[in-house]
Amino acid sequence: MATKPRSIFEEVGSQQRPATVTGAIDRGRSDGRRWVRLWLQVLFALVVAMIVIGGLTRLTDSGLSITEWDLVTGALPPLNAEHWQSEFDLYRASPQYELMNRGMTLQEFQFIFWWEWGHRFLGRVVGLVFIAGFLGFLLSKRMPQSATRGTLLIGALIGLQGAVGWWMVHSGLQDGMTSVASYRLATHLGLAFVILGLIAWQVNMLARRETDLLTARRQAEPRLFSGATGLMHLLFLQIVLGALVAGIDAGRAYPTWPDMAGGFLPPEPLEIVPVWRNFFENAGLVQFIHRMTGYAFAVLAVVVWLRGRKSPHPKTRRAFHWVLGAMVIQIALGIWAVLTSAQLHVAITHQAGAVLLWVLVIRGRFLSRHPVAVTIRG
Repeated sequence: MATKPRSIFEEVGSQQRPATVTGAIDRGRSDGRRWVRLWLQVLFALVVAMIVIGGLTRLTDSGLSITEWDLVTGALPPLNAEHWQSEFDLYRASPQYELMNRGMTLQEFQFIFWWEWGHRFLGRVVGLVFIAGFLGFLLSKRMPQSATRGTLLIGALIGLQGAVGWWMVHSGLQDGMTSVASYRLATHLGLAFVILGLIAWQVNMLARRETDLLTARRQAEPRLFSGATGLMHLLFLQIVLGALVAGIDAGRAYPTWPDMAGGFLPPEPLEIVPVWRNFFENAGLVQFIHRMTGYAFAVLAVVVWLRGRKSPHPKTRRAFHWVLGAMVIQIALGIWAVLTSAQLHVAITHQAGAVLLWVLVIRGRFLSRHPVAVTIRG
């Protein structure tokens, strides 16, 4: 069979070649990272709202107004006078009503009911937003492989948080209790901040391609990352201690600063027997520990900032400038809360400040491990 003669001007190997296949590390829908990140940002905003509304629920003593947990039927509030009276009768059988709110009117009950119902309803919304988003991205194959495990962990913790919430409320319905157990409240709030931190980390990860993140790891600053990690752990401890303070209303005790009732230590810090109970139930000692941990955090924050300001990466430097600024504001809010005996608006602003500081510390920690490099032109 004769072959067609080749032209002397014909390019060798000019046949059409298949398109280059990108590496598996960034394989998937090109817009997947952006949409998953947007979904997580919505989830982040909902969790922040949960933390703030949860704080208001605690500060208004509303957390025990609903004495039953019904995942489905509890999503609807009372719809008529009969339903309202039924809910009120259940509350009047609780120890909190008998010991603290005897004689409360139905209208007064409705005020605390709506806070707790709103908190629980928002929790259901968080769960539904997670399930719908996770399954939607997974089935449409928009979920980046690198984000699957992290988001699945977030979902598991959201489910666990619902169980911990009821475990907390149940403690306040026992004989002689007028509020939830402080250590259970601390567990509930601590888990909320863990969820918030994991979401924030994933949002930062999804803002850049996997190849960019791997390249950035080569310029990581290990000492700064270690310092930021220690700062994050100490801040988490401080947040949990803040929940213990709120759980026993310790923030309303000893409204002086920098002293406590005229001294460095509160009077009778170990008066409760057995001694270990003082660290959970003695208002003076719990507030003192919260103060001292705050001072320790401030010192460490300055040390980490001094290291961060030497970073060769401008975004990393700015991240730790923000941490330092938020820390100063948070300390001022804490002192203000002490001096005003934890007035409602001051206490909730202090809690919101903790959310901001937590997110900024995580941001600084992320950038110390995945710095954003700049060109010579900047």
